[in-house]
Amino acid sequence: MYEPIRTKSVHSPADDAGFPHRTREEELDIQLAGHLAALLAVTDELDLALMGDRISEQVARLRGAPPARHAGRSDVAPAALHRRAHALAGRALVVAASRADTAVAILAAEAMDAHTAALSGSTAPAALVGTP
Repeated sequence: MYEPIRTKSVHSPADDAGFPHRTREEELDIQLAGHLAALLAVTDELDLALMGDRISEQVARLRGAPPARHAGRSDVAPAALHRRAHALAGRALVVAASRADTAVAILAAEAMDAHTAALSGSTAPAALVGTP
């Protein structure tokens, strides 16, 4: 009644293909480094040096090279930047939890707390304002 499948599925591993494949861990490292680099850009935009340095260390660890730092300031309102940073930290937290990277998960959770505090107008945690 049904015709049998005669070709290989596009979803099966192509071990004999002429291009390299990445492991799941490598893909998660790349994704996490991207989220952290985006968070770093927003953090630098908000001029939060200590938090930026901590994020930069993690990006350098994941990529093997230090990231480019954001030097300019835009006309975006600080509240919008804090909301964006909170969202990016949340994405980084999800990927860090998926790859079991405790250091980045803690950093991302601290960043989320700090940006939430900044949005609510309460006193910002030490991780955000620059005291170690």
